[in-house]
Amino acid sequence: MNAAIEVDKVVKRYGGLTALGGVSLRVDCGEFFGLLGPNGAGKTTLISILAGLNYPSSGHARVMGHDVVRDYRDARRVLGVVPQELVFDPFFTVRETLTIQSGYFGLRNNGAWIDEVLHCLDLTDKADVNMRQLSGGMKRRVLIGQALVHKPPVIVLDEPTAGVDVELRQSLWQFIRRLNQDGHTIVLTTHYLEEAEALCGRIAMLKQGEIVADDSTQNLLKRFSGCQIKLKLAAPGLPPSLQPLRVEGDGGDCRLALDGYDGVEGVLAALRNAGVAVLEMEVAQPDLEEVFVKIMSH
Repeated sequence: MNAAIEVDKVVKRYGGLTALGGVSLRVDCGEFFGLLGPNGAGKTTLISILAGLNYPSSGHARVMGHDVVRDYRDARRVLGVVPQELVFDPFFTVRETLTIQSGYFGLRNNGAWIDEVLHCLDLTDKADVNMRQLSGGMKRRVLIGQALVHKPPVIVLDEPTAGVDVELRQSLWQFIRRLNQDGHTIVLTTHYLEEAEALCGRIAMLKQGEIVADDSTQNLLKRFSGCQIKLKLAAPGLPPSLQPLRVEGDGGDCRLALDGYDGVEGVLAALRNAGVAVLEMEVAQPDLEEVFVKIMSH
């Protein structure tokens, strides 16, 4: 399968600070790919290099086979980026903003696609409203529309749902899923890990400028075998014999980490022997958030 994005030993330094320490990864055409990491891990720096906003100190990056430095015109033409920051021109309406963005890519008579983008992002009734009059969530919708207006084969979404309402989040993901099904490659960064788990077929994790995990979402979830049991207990609560199984930072819930489902009976037996009644019980596999925390702590 052809590569939509290729990053080969990319290093980025700012004086004495190394933001990226030799990152290499590949995203195939048509993938829905997640790029995760804590703040300061280097995600936005890597996206900026792909978008041509930053030059790598060393290494190479290509989008649809186009080197982002040597073939920057072609590389930018095949890429659409939704940035974290709300950047907008206060002198134009929403439709004018998207029309001007089309012109940057030499597109004429793009009105039908602009109308579809406005509809899918629930911006039709705001099409003739000045950008200054929009709320923060509406401005973010326009940023997404700007990234999609030239129908790029590769779309990078850098925290696209930060600060937006649930309704927009659902309609946005429906639209992005459709684009992915139509063959567009999607790269997503998000702190909403449940979104990444539901949407992304493959995930890479960055920590301090280095890739510390890169695998399919299912394989990452399977990497940490076992399950967790969530309990609501009557007084006197969890007996001392089960305290070592308690999940650190469980937020006040009584959550225990087990090697497998066969450990549930042992927990129940220990509770019976201690005279502790179980009021509620839920058994679940680790989710992506728990996997992320474990990988980042190693």
